[in-house]
Amino acid sequence: MENVFDAKDAQNYINRINNLVEDTHGLWGRMTVDQMLAHCCITYEMVYEPEKHKKPGAIAKFILKNFVKSKVVGEKAYPRDSPTAPQFLIKERRDFDEDKKRLIGYIQKTQQLGPAAFDGKESFSFGKLSSREWNNMFAKHLNHHLSQFGV
Repeated sequence: MENVFDAKDAQNYINRINNLVEDTHGLWGRMTVDQMLAHCCITYEMVYEPEKHKKPGAIAKFILKNFVKSKVVGEKAYPRDSPTAPQFLIKERRDFDEDKKRLIGYIQKTQQLGPAAFDGKESFSFGKLSSREWNNMFAKHLNHHLSQFGV
């Protein structure tokens, strides 16, 4: 698995994103490329701009921590056509260039902050995570969707 905190690996993600164009089509799924970029930004928004999102209630957080967390922060890749949680759905078309720029900025910020900033950091949905779990979550999600769009 790539290390989102490593400058070379972070640049690899950025290079892959820069290979996308507005009319890049997905190899599976229903998202358009602009929706995919906006969708990928949500994971980072929950870290850097949490006020944009509603926190899960106690019951939802219990379910997330006990039944979903291991799938999200573990090493195993997501299968194609995995279900998307409602808060991550992007139904409207988005500004491709703006969301591409935002996603690249989030990747750069995460890499620059480094693993120490994330070790033990509270997740929006899963409680405290190790830097490795944060890395797995970010890397798996980016790899899944960039592969979905052939980059």
